[in-house]
Amino acid sequence: MVMFLFLVVALAVVVAAVTLAVVGGGENGPLPEAAPERLRDPLPPDRPVDRADVEGLRFPLAARGYRMADVDDALSRLGAELAERDARIADLESALAGARAASAHGPMHASGEHPVSMDKPAPRQEDRP
Repeated sequence: MVMFLFLVVALAVVVAAVTLAVVGGGENGPLPEAAPERLRDPLPPDRPVDRADVEGLRFPLAARGYRMADVDDALSRLGAELAERDARIADLESALAGARAASAHGPMHASGEHPVSMDKPAPRQEDRP
């Protein structure tokens, strides 16, 4: 019987201590609200995104997964850069095809090859700010 009474008192003490800890009994009151976590290292705005930028991208966790605004911003940026690179590749491929077609009918180089230029074309008028 004494052992049972000791266990009941010990259980009451533990419940009281946990209740005080949870309620925040003390002079400072409850803990302040934590500031929401933000994206630490966003994609660089001053240069094209490279593989290391994408691999190092870490989204902060929110209550139900990731913050949708941060993920949407990153995906929009990556989509725009991929579209820009696809357009650049298409321009280069068409320039290469045109150069090959022109060289098939044009002069040959001293080595017996047709000269093909891979220089970057000047920016188009609509691309300029």
